[in-house]
Amino acid sequence: MATFALVHGAGDTGWYWHLTEAELQARGHQTIAPDLPCDNETASLGDYASAVIDAVSGQQDLVIVGQSYGSFTATLAAARLPARLLVLLAGMIPAPGETPGQWWDNTGYGPAVEQQAKLDGRSMRGRTCPPGSSWPRTTTSSPPPSCGGWPSSAWASSRTRFPAVTAPRLATRRNSATFSSATSTDLVTP
Repeated sequence: MATFALVHGAGDTGWYWHLTEAELQARGHQTIAPDLPCDNETASLGDYASAVIDAVSGQQDLVIVGQSYGSFTATLAAARLPARLLVLLAGMIPAPGETPGQWWDNTGYGPAVEQQAKLDGRSMRGRTCPPGSSWPRTTTSSPPPSCGGWPSSAWASSRTRFPAVTAPRLATRRNSATFSSATSTDLVTP
């Protein structure tokens, strides 16, 4: 059976995965959901990846799952581990040199949120985030702006999957381009 390294997104901890862990364990898999060094304001993306690498040291048949902001960390960990699969769940897909903070503008997230609000019949006038959400988040559990850009110049050699819902409500420029260039076997639908 596989060992799943579950990497949480911003504003969370490893506990985020507790329901997923229960399901995977019931199916005979091992799970590891480390807390990232979110309270360390000097931590780099490399430090985040090291937290995952240290937590799964010696494990075999690794599947690394990064959720949202955790994709910045998961991709780096996958490049340094013998992972058989990298899964980016609602992943913020990093580009070389891009900081987590730059991702928002580079992917067109803000305009995509505004367009979705219009489709939903809501006004974004005077708002900086969708109603009921906390975007953009500024919590101590997000990589600090000083953490630097995504340091990898190439994608991890691990096979990568981007689970997608069948009717996505919000697509950023980068995610749309990634999905449109992917083959049907690259996308996993529920």
